[in-house]
Amino acid sequence: MAKSYFNRYVWLIDLISRYGHITKRDIDDLWSSSSLNDKHETAIPERTFHNHREAIRDIFGIDIGFDRGRGYYIVNTEDLDGEGIRSWLLESMSLSNLLQESADMRSRILFEKVPSSSKWLSVIVKALRDGKALEMTYQSFKRTEPTSFETHPYCLKIFRQRWYMLARTIGKEELRIYSLDRIINIRVLDKALELPAGFDAADFFSDYFGIIIGHNVQPSIMEIKATAEQAKYLESLPLHPSQTSIEVTPDYTIFGYRLVPTFDLKQEILSRGSTLEVLSPDWFRTEIAEELQKTLKKYEQ
Repeated sequence: MAKSYFNRYVWLIDLISRYGHITKRDIDDLWSSSSLNDKHETAIPERTFHNHREAIRDIFGIDIGFDRGRGYYIVNTEDLDGEGIRSWLLESMSLSNLLQESADMRSRILFEKVPSSSKWLSVIVKALRDGKALEMTYQSFKRTEPTSFETHPYCLKIFRQRWYMLARTIGKEELRIYSLDRIINIRVLDKALELPAGFDAADFFSDYFGIIIGHNVQPSIMEIKATAEQAKYLESLPLHPSQTSIEVTPDYTIFGYRLVPTFDLKQEILSRGSTLEVLSPDWFRTEIAEELQKTLKKYEQ
């Protein structure tokens, strides 16, 4: 029952958000044909509807207002347009509801296979919420055998359809990144989590692309030249929040960034082939050129 109501809340938020303003009559018409309407109601009872509004405000922090002339609307729409967990959760649940209502279309809606990590996600979230350390058994790609150790989770981050945990492992000086799909086992310890005062996950990753972090490495001011076509992709989906347009011509655009030049960033640039060219800093341009030369030699053999 709880899951059913949760899906209803998401359905209602998504519906009102898409329409902007919508009357109760129109909401009822759409509800009558929804697959979530397992009781086959012709309308959402008035009391139930307003209880849903209160629950949505309490759970999601989203206010559904009412305009006598135009109907119901989302008051704080800015909270739906951000990049936080609230917008991510709503988008994921809305997609789930959409697929449920379009069961006959499943063979025509294709998804990429995502490495399993949800098994440990709830455990780590609980540890973060309760401020507890973890005991983890982890199989690194660099080791032949799994290892077990105590670790203190700092935050979770999703990148390229994989969940990662930033944590401080006992016996290691530097913070490390762990992929949740490489975890063999994990349990919450009855031991307080040691987290630096004022730690901010978004601020910590603000100078990075991806999840690989560079210890004691300062961000660099970079300039990257993109072909006219590639520039359109970067304008619609920036490589990084620091992206700015420095020079725009019909043939190319030069973008500026403030980033730590990590392995993830290098791989991203290389993956776009000849559509991107690193202009500065010179040492990073040289690194990219050397990688391209190594690749070219493999095809010359």
